Amino acid sequence: MDNLEHLATTCEIVGDISRFIHALQKERGASNVYLASRGERFADHRQERIEECLQTERIMRQRLDALASDGSRPAAGSRLLERIARVWHALDSLGALRRHIETQAITADEATLTFNRLISGLLSVVFDAADTAGDPEITHALVAIFHFMQGKELAGQERACGAIGFTAGGFDTLHRRLLLHLVDAQQRCFDTFTEFATPEARRHWHEGLPPRTQAGIQQLREMACHEIPLATTSRSLGETWYELTTRRIDAMKRVEDALAAELSEMCRGKIAASRQQMADLEALRATLASNDSPPPVCQQLVDLFGGEPCRELGTLTANVVDSRLNRSLIDLMQAQASRLQALGDELENTRKALRERKLVERAKGLIMAHQEMTEEEAYRFLRKASMDQCKSMATMARSIVDLSDILQKRRD
Repeated sequence: MDNLEHLATTCEIVGDISRFIHALQKERGASNVYLASRGERFADHRQERIEECLQTERIMRQRLDALASDGSRPAAGSRLLERIARVWHALDSLGALRRHIETQAITADEATLTFNRLISGLLSVVFDAADTAGDPEITHALVAIFHFMQGKELAGQERACGAIGFTAGGFDTLHRRLLLHLVDAQQRCFDTFTEFATPEARRHWHEGLPPRTQAGIQQLREMACHEIPLATTSRSLGETWYELTTRRIDAMKRVEDALAAELSEMCRGKIAASRQQMADLEALRATLASNDSPPPVCQQLVDLFGGEPCRELGTLTANVVDSRLNRSLIDLMQAQASRLQALGDELENTRKALRERKLVERAKGLIMAHQEMTEEEAYRFLRKASMDQCKSMATMARSIVDLSDILQKRRD
């Protein structure tokens, strides 16, 4: 029960982080238009976004502070607390970043990178919450919402990147490649979300995106990524892009809110079920203690002899086991054992999937560093190597990581 109560608190924090990230994403987009236009656009809009961020930040800080200070909770692991400490430090630097943006002492790309790092740290808190959850169903839901939030963050980075290019009047090769990468990475995140999400969560996702907005974004994507000349219109393409992508991200936020509500309802349901189990056990104890209950097992053994010492012990045992009280106890024990075994197996499978995904990400990073590949190229390289050697992606990733560790030790 204590673990479930802590898990419910952690899931509430996920909702707070979701709201704060959404506010940060909007501030990042407004700041990019402001910087790319050299302060001519979105000055007032940016101030509104900052006020929204400050409000959601206060709520999130209170919840994180409560979690970090509650050392009695067994699930408040050191890794999760370490993540929170890092996020706290990054939050304290937001004021300086905003002053640099206000005075235009920083470029749009530098501001975007700083926002990205902070949001990445916040998402890490969500991932560690999923990794330390002790219930398989809630772990699945947390993994799903983490990947959805990550996909939404990549959509926010796409909005920021596009705002820079469209506001400036064109895209260079670097920003064009970044835009393509962000579109592809979003799809991978949403594929993983679909894999772990409940049917109801998948329905929210598929019904939540406005088709006309998506079509407009796709048209602007093609203009940016295929070097189509940007037409001169009475309205800035940068603002048009910002408005369309904001509609898309706002639609994602509604889906995200539904996921958070589903997660909260799941926690409440499990807490209610645990309380009912405790009530059932108390009722069983009361039955055992009542005068009308069958006699204790030892007394049943004496009574069953009935003055016939020659009765077979096997028959005696069968009669005791078949008595109403002991039959109910055995059924209860078997049901609990089966339930615990099923929960343990499902939780271990989920944790294994999480470990394998982290291993693949680490191997991709090593391939990118040593082979000078993009993330997509590294992923294709790893997938082809695993197919050529008839190994799973996780096994091949483990081999690459182990080999890298050995080479690193030899250099040291």
